[in-house]
Amino acid sequence: MDVALVTNVAYPFVKGGAERRFYELGRRLADRGHEVTIYTRRYWGDGGEHEQEGMTLRAVAPRRELYVGERRSITEAVEFALRLARPLLTSDHDVIDVSVFPYFPVFPAAAAALRSGAALVTTWHEVWNRYWLEYLGALGVGGIVAERLAARLAGRAVTVSQLTADRLGSLGVPRDRITTVYNGIDTARIGSVEPDPDAPEVLFVGRLVESKRVDQLLSAFDRVAADRNVRLGIVGDGPERDRLREQAASLDSRNRITFYGAVSDDDDVYSLMRGATVFVSPSAREGFGLALLEAMAAGCQVVAVDHPDSAVDEVVDDAGLLVEPTVGAVADGLAAVLDGECSATAPQAAAQRFDWGRIVDDLEDVYRDAIDARE
Repeated sequence: MDVALVTNVAYPFVKGGAERRFYELGRRLADRGHEVTIYTRRYWGDGGEHEQEGMTLRAVAPRRELYVGERRSITEAVEFALRLARPLLTSDHDVIDVSVFPYFPVFPAAAAALRSGAALVTTWHEVWNRYWLEYLGALGVGGIVAERLAARLAGRAVTVSQLTADRLGSLGVPRDRITTVYNGIDTARIGSVEPDPDAPEVLFVGRLVESKRVDQLLSAFDRVAADRNVRLGIVGDGPERDRLREQAASLDSRNRITFYGAVSDDDDVYSLMRGATVFVSPSAREGFGLALLEAMAAGCQVVAVDHPDSAVDEVVDDAGLLVEPTVGAVADGLAAVLDGECSATAPQAAAQRFDWGRIVDDLEDVYRDAIDARE
């Protein structure tokens, strides 16, 4: 198959669950003999193309900041979609798989699929619907409209969780056109990394944005650390960084909190996970929870927030502790794990079902079905 993957952000230049997904699946598809092209921004030096792990990264636009203050840039999304149109419309592929968020790239991808006869696949990490109003206020109406237009053009829709599948179905996409293909991890690689002997007992890894609710973790940790000799490590960067550092500096446990910033080497992150005792995910909005799954594969006990807007329960199930989305509940869960409470299923065993080798099999099936339906 000749596969085009469309994303305005590319791993490892930008690190996150969505970026990691296309990278991991794309390189495994290339290993299986498929031709894989990623249409993205130019995150490397000179040249319009960059070879990576058997894939071709094709730059359609220069690198650009994704955020304006604490919010995603709408003009960035529109500009990328406009620059994407010509190169995608003049190329031929069997499958065009576009990462839906931030929606606008779906429109040139759908036009290109219609022109060339390619099978259109859209990958949905989340469905925000009315959450757009909370995120942008009155301007969120535009987000709702863009999301619903993208849903009308969804083609064969792939969701990373059943939660997102259900929400996409509520936007009118027929359920027989929606397939859940979970995110994955490299369980062998994670398990082979040596634990960091200086790793903190409690760990968080993720983008420092408001929705991750790291402020609640800091408050919860401060309660727990009052009578326990434990440390907290926060890995990641983002628009909330300075505010979170200020909050940490005001806590009694401030000398036991380390901000690692963005860690470029994945093995260094896995080493911290392998050395930590518990991984905490306080976010009440997660399309999947990749960092949490990686921590499970590393052997961490996990504490995560159970919330209707989060799909982490599909990942954790009985291999971790799910708590209410409050500071008190996170603190109680963290204390319980630090005091020796263990999950019913070993986290490493539960993580095995999300190995990338299994996930890429599922995606190949989706692509072949989409091609067959086109013919």
